[in-house]
Amino acid sequence: MIFSGIPLKVSEAIQKGAVIPALPLALNDKRKLDERRQRALARYYLYSGAGGIAVGVHTTQFEIRQPKIALYEPVLQIAREEFDDFTLKTGKMPVRIAGVIGKTNQAGAEAQMAVSHGYHAVLLSLAAFSDASNSVIIDHCKAVAEIIPVIGFYLQPVVGGRKLDFHFWKSFAGIENVIAIKMAPFNRYQTIDVIRGVIESGRSENIALYTGNDDNIVADLVTEYQFFMGQQLISKRIVGGLLGHWAVWTGSAVKLMEKIHQPDMKNYISQYLSLGAQITDCNAAFFDVANNFAGCIAGIHEVLRRQGLLEGIWTLNEHDSLSPGQKEEIDRVYKAYPELNDDDFVSENLDKWLS
Repeated sequence: MIFSGIPLKVSEAIQKGAVIPALPLALNDKRKLDERRQRALARYYLYSGAGGIAVGVHTTQFEIRQPKIALYEPVLQIAREEFDDFTLKTGKMPVRIAGVIGKTNQAGAEAQMAVSHGYHAVLLSLAAFSDASNSVIIDHCKAVAEIIPVIGFYLQPVVGGRKLDFHFWKSFAGIENVIAIKMAPFNRYQTIDVIRGVIESGRSENIALYTGNDDNIVADLVTEYQFFMGQQLISKRIVGGLLGHWAVWTGSAVKLMEKIHQPDMKNYISQYLSLGAQITDCNAAFFDVANNFAGCIAGIHEVLRRQGLLEGIWTLNEHDSLSPGQKEEIDRVYKAYPELNDDDFVSENLDKWLS
């Protein structure tokens, strides 16, 4: 399938499945952009073997769009320069994804900006349509898809998303320039709504499914879903992940994905599910599940700070910080699962990435 405005090689990479971390925002102690460390983060993901990076998304902090902050385009530009440099040096073409939010005027303008900076697709947030009908949202999605290929985004309500039913996802999947869907409702029932909607749309072969369910990463990746379309039984796999969780320990995530993509993966399902429970335990610490995700961005920053990639855990919101007990939880999972981190890899390359 050829999508408008996207190289065939990139489209094939998306369909095959990849590790795509969500890019955090690097700030200094004055809560201003730390360009040196912002570039280091992008280099870390690219040289870890990630198949792409999502820029300007929730993990990058939506506040970057506020006029007084105005960091959306600068961060897109920094990432673009790192993408370009990486491709020049390696010949590889990672997937360039820009986050797009707001009603149609804003989303369209951001999509145009993404095109102008050489991005391949946009991750389309629908949080601005909290009370809108399916038909209104579908019209919005079609308008953005006319500008650039679209990756759908099912965001859990607790961090600003809304419930979207099976009928929505079936209609959404029917939009010609929809290339993938990130499912992050943190809910098995709602995840199945998306998969069934894609299958019944008749475009199952053209749309890649990505997990954003940080609480269920491995189980999502090793499960084969089957649903009928008429009399035909269709199988569908979640082929990759577009995750805030994979903004840390990315090298380990790439190794995991490579193993899951091996033909003999089915022989090791039990081991993968046990590993998945360990990863979910780590995610609970990083994302501050005990406090309803209040410290999710601060938790990601804390791990990157420990690795030396960030100087501190500052965010644009001065009230954001680690929750009580969250640091101790991160200490615990670091100690419990030392094989899951990629600290040695980061340590070996950190000076180069920061140069």
